[in-house]
Amino acid sequence: MKKIAILASGNGTNAQQISEYLAGNSDIEVACIVYNRRDAFVAERAKNLGIEAHYFNRADFMESDRVLEYLKAKGVDYLILAGFLLLVPQNLLEAFPQKIINIHPALLPNYGGKGMYGHHVHEAVVANHEPMSGITIHLVDMHYDHGKTLFQAKCRLTPSDTPDSLAAKIHILEKTYFPPVVEAFVLGKPMPEPKILES
Repeated sequence: MKKIAILASGNGTNAQQISEYLAGNSDIEVACIVYNRRDAFVAERAKNLGIEAHYFNRADFMESDRVLEYLKAKGVDYLILAGFLLLVPQNLLEAFPQKIINIHPALLPNYGGKGMYGHHVHEAVVANHEPMSGITIHLVDMHYDHGKTLFQAKCRLTPSDTPDSLAAKIHILEKTYFPPVVEAFVLGKPMPEPKILES
């Protein structure tokens, strides 16, 4: 049985979808959800799912081993970042080498880096009249949105798309692919075959 921890900062939609997808899996358990904003709605989602959630502040992550000690005590094997906005600290990178993945709402290496998250990404993609956007699921290293790409799925944009309509398409891709990619990554299975989401 592999144990994962989901790290989140906000609403927790992806955290819930991953947890529900894996609920009946005999090989993977969502051991806990860790969040770094005290008012993050992900805590309420975790409660409704019956999953332990734990709040840690920025200093806990960046200036101590509190988070690492908690994850070790829970027997966690992999970290899944689902809307987690802090840079992952060095102690976690060293404790979970090649075992931390993140999802980004664009086709990296484009539209990544510090400050490029959520609606900021969609606004930039639409402003540049890109024909495609999508999601990238990648290994985490010491830089924002930089580690090796594991999976990408694309959606087509039309001239009438807005940041909001693009966000809706990205959410469909996240819901469709993030949970099975997490499962494939943790269990060492082939990644799902992506299909382009047409307009």
